[in-house]
Amino acid sequence: MLRHPLPGLLMLAPIAACALVACRDQANGGGAGARDQISVVGSSTVYPFTTMIAEQLVASDPDVPAPVIESTGTGAGMKLFCAGIGAAYPDIEDASRRMKASEYRDCAAHGVSAIMEVQVGIDGIAFAEGMNGPRMDLTPAQIYLALAAAPGGRPNTRRTWHDVDPALPDTPIQVYGPPATSGTRDALAELILTRGCDASNPAAPALARSDPDAHKALCTRVREDGAYIDAGENDNLIVQKLQSNPNAIGVFGYSYLEENAGAVRGVPIAGVAPTYQAIADGRYPGSRPLYIYVKTAHLSAIPHLKTFLALYARNWGPDGPLVRRGLIAAPADVRARNAAIIADETRLDPAALQ
Repeated sequence: MLRHPLPGLLMLAPIAACALVACRDQANGGGAGARDQISVVGSSTVYPFTTMIAEQLVASDPDVPAPVIESTGTGAGMKLFCAGIGAAYPDIEDASRRMKASEYRDCAAHGVSAIMEVQVGIDGIAFAEGMNGPRMDLTPAQIYLALAAAPGGRPNTRRTWHDVDPALPDTPIQVYGPPATSGTRDALAELILTRGCDASNPAAPALARSDPDAHKALCTRVREDGAYIDAGENDNLIVQKLQSNPNAIGVFGYSYLEENAGAVRGVPIAGVAPTYQAIADGRYPGSRPLYIYVKTAHLSAIPHLKTFLALYARNWGPDGPLVRRGLIAAPADVRARNAAIIADETRLDPAALQ
């Protein structure tokens, strides 16, 4: 889901090497650190917004080293972020879903227990088709029946959308979407597939209470027979596929739909199109918050990190440049609360995680 021509990197400036113990001491002690550049990993959905803030930071002071931003996917980014404290490890994790309790435990096991959680805005998991597509209008239940590996506990043999529902076109099920390491894939599972699973299978809600692992397998395991096509961390590739294949559907963050409005159009879910307002007010089923996670031990050790975070808060309002880039602004009270988290360096309470 990269849009930068170089795989996952905003800039190629090298990170200065240092001994692990020395880096950890500098970060923990609030010293100057052994690295001048801000280092960010994580979500491809949040990547363009963090990139814009990095551009603003450099534009405000040409002497500021350009941040290094890698689009790794949320899950892979969490592993890198949680691996340790110090200049050898990232300062910020971009995340298109909330950190999991298991991920926080991994962080804490590596000494990364003081973390700020900042919601930077809202996004929607957009389903899209080419402009020459059949104008699909789907429900979560139809999407689940099309994409689940074993809907109802039986192997999925549906080949066309007409097999899913006679009211749908008799075209092959071909859905290009994010890989398993992506936060967008996690959100697809939670917001769409699980909802469709529970709606189409009366026994599923009870299974969620009696055997959560079995419920998760039933509802979120995606078929691997070619109907769902893992497109990697490159949303522009999905857009290209939709332009060349009128039968295909793509899944990516709303900002990519808006950016490519002349090439693809949104597919309504439960009768609601993926528009800015529908996602902002929660009517669209695929609405989700976007986050950045920050190591408080790095705030003083890494130059300009505090300024970077302040720029994020200054630009995430409804009239700000991040919204013009495709971010959906969070409600005013959410923006105020998260601006205070940045200003006060408030740490995440792990008890709030699941």
